[in-house]
Amino acid sequence: MTDQAENAGRRPIVRAAARGAIASMAMSGLRQLTTSLGLVAQTPPEAVIKKTAPEAFRRVPVERRPAVVEAVHWMYGAGGGAFFGMLPQAVRARPWAGPLYGVLFWAGFEMAIAPVLGLPRKPETGVERLALLADHILYGAVVAASPWPHLDR
Repeated sequence: MTDQAENAGRRPIVRAAARGAIASMAMSGLRQLTTSLGLVAQTPPEAVIKKTAPEAFRRVPVERRPAVVEAVHWMYGAGGGAFFGMLPQAVRARPWAGPLYGVLFWAGFEMAIAPVLGLPRKPETGVERLALLADHILYGAVVAASPWPHLDR
């Protein structure tokens, strides 16, 4: 494979990774609303960081912790976007692909990551889970939204 062909093959992945980071930023905006309304007690990125790296997180000055949580969330979102970019173009081009991808990302967290990490769950989390589902649907829609779809082939 030539360098040019190899780079062309990576471009959809790189663009999707960028959209993944942007999608995580959009999620952060929605989460600001849902946490301010009391619908979400603690965001999943914050819960994961507190559980997986408690000592490192405690060493971060309190006023800087939200920035660390956001940066980690954006990096995770970029990784999820890159994975979306690896899907076949025929799948990525479907109008339902992004929102479905967001739902699957959320389900993966709820059914696999949260239980494995032992993240605390309240018994009455229906509204919280719906709020988190909504922001993951937003994530998927943004990840799949390509301003230049002809370049993502």
